[in-house]
Amino acid sequence: MPNIIGKRKLFLSISGALIALSLLSLAVFGLKSGIDFSAGSLLTVAFDTTPSLADLKSELGALGHGNAIVQETGSEDFIIRLGVLSDAEKNSLEDGLEAAFGPLTERGFEMVDPIIASQTSRTAMIAVGLASIGILAYLTYAFRRMPKPLHYGVGAVAAVLHDVLAVLGIFAALAALLGLEINLVFIIGILAVIGYSVNNTVVVYDRIRENTLRGGGSFESIVNRSVVETFIRSLNTSFTTIIVVLALMLFVGATIQNLALVMFIGIVVGTYDSLFVAPAILVIWDNYDKSRLAPRASRAGA
Repeated sequence: MPNIIGKRKLFLSISGALIALSLLSLAVFGLKSGIDFSAGSLLTVAFDTTPSLADLKSELGALGHGNAIVQETGSEDFIIRLGVLSDAEKNSLEDGLEAAFGPLTERGFEMVDPIIASQTSRTAMIAVGLASIGILAYLTYAFRRMPKPLHYGVGAVAAVLHDVLAVLGIFAALAALLGLEINLVFIIGILAVIGYSVNNTVVVYDRIRENTLRGGGSFESIVNRSVVETFIRSLNTSFTTIIVVLALMLFVGATIQNLALVMFIGIVVGTYDSLFVAPAILVIWDNYDKSRLAPRASRAGA
């Protein structure tokens, strides 16, 4: 039987490096707030004769919107992120674009003021925080018949934080290259990653619980056997989910691009975490408790 848990130092070192790089990526690139989290306007347009992205950006600069962020969708629409526009400014912008590139069709227009953006940011952070607290409470209760139920709850939350930090760091680097912004769809993706991470971790933890109740060996050997028994199942589940996410990335377009990208990163990182990191946390914590209690037992025996 492969000794996966025996190599936990290697796997934890990889995770540590990934988290360090993610934090560095966030510090260097940061996450650019989309319209949902900062005041601004979002205009989606389509032209009868589609201009190049470079020409559109150049014309926006000539019209006094040099800071506009432009994203091309798979259906040849353009999503243009601007500052807050009045009706007159919006009409003037569309007239200028029509004069340069011919007739256009407005597919959509959204505007968010600073107060709503601030409320959205606060609500998003609360949602992630409440999700973590709920996971800790639920798993501690679900594993209450185990000797150390809190270990399972804390292990799952640690796995979730690991996955979220990794996703944020990788997304920040990709967003800098692709010109992506975070929005509510991005937050939905983060919450989906949290749910997926917990689901994968619980599958492994539940097998550890079953094998622990049956007995047969040290806790480390039981955890290792449980990981090996759930290994193929976890890989198969993740692979089939990735196929769906890739289909969304390739064929649905920019409207859910953030969701698909976050989900893809989260599934890959979450699968690694649930198999190699979350179970190792239980073993490390259990070994620490034993080493801490051993001197007390020796003194009591003496």
